[in-house]
Amino acid sequence: MSPFGYTRAETVADAVRVAASDARARFIAGGTNLVDLMKYNVEKPTHVVDINRLPLGGISATDGGGVRIGALVSNSDLAYDERIATKYPLLASAILAGASPQVRNAASTGGNLLQRTRCHYFYDASTPCNKREPGSGCPAISGVNRIHAILGTSEQCIATHPSDMCVALAALEAVVHVSGLEGDRSIAFSQFHRLPGAHPEIDNTLRQGELIIAIELPPRRFATHYTYLKLRDRASYAFALVSVAVGLDVDGSAVRSARIALGGVAHKPWRVPEAETLLAGQEPTEQRFGEVADALLAGARGYSRNAFKIDLARRAIVRALRQAAAGTPQSQSSKSIL
Repeated sequence: MSPFGYTRAETVADAVRVAASDARARFIAGGTNLVDLMKYNVEKPTHVVDINRLPLGGISATDGGGVRIGALVSNSDLAYDERIATKYPLLASAILAGASPQVRNAASTGGNLLQRTRCHYFYDASTPCNKREPGSGCPAISGVNRIHAILGTSEQCIATHPSDMCVALAALEAVVHVSGLEGDRSIAFSQFHRLPGAHPEIDNTLRQGELIIAIELPPRRFATHYTYLKLRDRASYAFALVSVAVGLDVDGSAVRSARIALGGVAHKPWRVPEAETLLAGQEPTEQRFGEVADALLAGARGYSRNAFKIDLARRAIVRALRQAAAGTPQSQSSKSIL
């Protein structure tokens, strides 16, 4: 671990000012990802800004009927909050599918959005990695890539975003509120994370020094017909090979609207709004589910060791849609696939 400066911020403005003055400064809250990266010499911040004293906790109702979640709310507190469990059970389910209770107790809501990929090469500072050192190459393309992306890849990077929570937030169409030197702004969740393109080292659309202060959830009708299905190598504490977040607004025998996001398959939570419209006004049938899956996976590309993900993802999408339509969401306690 390299030496670094340290500031314990007392106000949002102070935190932003310090971080904006140094391109290699990093905010720290729970530290469940950043500290690991620093130990591996993957992240070498020159300054660490501790935001734990900032007034960014709490979960509150918004005037429009949604919910505002402070950036420092722990993953555990968020998952077990009665309002979230009642109105947004898809989010609670996704959080409980990830990490361990100990990690969820420490991890913050804002920090969850900033998790970096679990690519083996990214974590190994002795190997090339375009995400870690732009221009050095991407050995995962022809190397160990079983956990890697099948959608939205580039010749520079095939890494995946690791968060479970973010997949649910994408399906729920959350809004990220941030504060920076130029003031406050709001970012639609679909615009927060980036695909790798020519610059895989840039994970998101935050500007230098900007701090996540809250996440807002709009009102949704997905409290009954939803599911978060996570397929992984082992049932405990493993990142998703493929995950599917589904929220359906069902009116009688027809689907009024649908929101679907995939995890474990791309550099960001993967959504295709055009695929969701295939369910609008339709009866939820197996044939229709298959058509939606095909639309979501259009253009998918497998590599030497992860081509199996394409078929796995298709089956997972169909199963998740079946679960959500029936109102039988995937259990995150038994882990038994329905």
